Amino acid sequence: MQQEVLHNRLSKEELQRQLDQEDFERKTVSFYRYVRIEDPHYLRNDLYRRWSDMKILGRVYLASEGINAQISVPEPQWDSFVTDLNSFKPFVDMPFKIGLRQQKDSFLKLIIRVKKQIVADGLPSEEYDIENVGKHLDAEEFHCALEDPETLVVDMRNNYESEIGHFEGALCPDVETFREELPWVRKKLQGKEKKKILLYCTGGIRCEKASAYLRHHGFEDVNQLHGGIIAYAHQVQKKGLRPRFRGKNFVFDERLAEQITDDVLSECHQCNIPCDTHVNCRNVVCNLLFLQCEKCSEQHGGCCSEKCQNRIQLPEEKQKKAEKKNFYSGKGAVNSRCKLPVS
Repeated sequence: MQQEVLHNRLSKEELQRQLDQEDFERKTVSFYRYVRIEDPHYLRNDLYRRWSDMKILGRVYLASEGINAQISVPEPQWDSFVTDLNSFKPFVDMPFKIGLRQQKDSFLKLIIRVKKQIVADGLPSEEYDIENVGKHLDAEEFHCALEDPETLVVDMRNNYESEIGHFEGALCPDVETFREELPWVRKKLQGKEKKKILLYCTGGIRCEKASAYLRHHGFEDVNQLHGGIIAYAHQVQKKGLRPRFRGKNFVFDERLAEQITDDVLSECHQCNIPCDTHVNCRNVVCNLLFLQCEKCSEQHGGCCSEKCQNRIQLPEEKQKKAEKKNFYSGKGAVNSRCKLPVS
C-alpha cells in the first residue's frame, strides 16, 4: 500500500507554476485561538489531509495550547473551509482576519507544524495567566483612548515590522524577537503600573500573551487592539475614520506588507533614501531581511553586501559548498525571520 504524503514534495518553481495556472481568486486569512488541544500531532495530519484537498496554502502552528494560522483559501472553497473548521469543537466560530485585498501570491504551499507554543515567548507558565488578558478595543475605542495624553501606546511587534509602519506616538521596542520584547517592555514601563496601556500587534495573538504578562506583573489598565492591525485597517476603511496607524503593516507571507497609508517612515538600509520595501538577500546562505530601494537592488543585485554579491557570482557547486559550511556565522546567518507565522 502506498504511503500517504502529508507534506509538499514539489519544487518552488512547480508550485509557482501551479499557482499561476489557477483560474480563481484567493482569500488571505489569519486566525488564532488559545484552546486546549489534546493531540496536536493527530490534528495536524487530519487538517493537512482536509486542507490539501481544498487547495489551501499557508503556514499553521499547532500546540497543546492552541492554533496560529495564516492561510490562503480559494474563494470557491471558502464556505466549505468555514464549515470544516467549525466541525472541530475547539475552533467553532473562529474570528478571522482577512487581508485587505485578494492575493494569490501570499503562499506557495501548505505547511502545518506542531510546536511547543503557538508563539514562542520563552516565559515559564507561572509568568502569566492566558485567561487574564487585557480589555479588547475596536478601532473607535482605540482612537478614543489615544486622545488621552497620559495613555501609553506599545507596539508588540519586532523592530523590522514597526520600522515600516506604526501608530502615532507608539513605543516601538528595538528587538528582533517576541521573546526579547516582553521583558524589554516591562522594564520600559516600570513605575507606570497605574497608567492606561494600549497594546497592538499584527493580528492580536502577541497582545494576548503580552497583556496577560503585564497584568500578572501589576499593570492595572491594560488594553489591546482587538484583531490587531489587520482588523483595524478594515474598520477604519469601513467607517471612514482617519487612520492613526501610518505606513505599512508587515505581514508574514510572500507579500511582506500591506499598505495602510501612503506614509513612508523608513529608509533604504544601503543608501538611506525613503524606502519601505523589505527583501531577503539573494544569497540564500545569508537570506537577511532588510530594506532595499529599486536603485540599490539593481546596483547590488538584490544582495545586502558586497560579500554576498560576490558569493552569488560563484559557480553553483561552490555556492552549495559554502552553504554546507554555513558560510556566515554572524549578522544575516540563515536569517528566515520573515517566514515565521506570527500575528
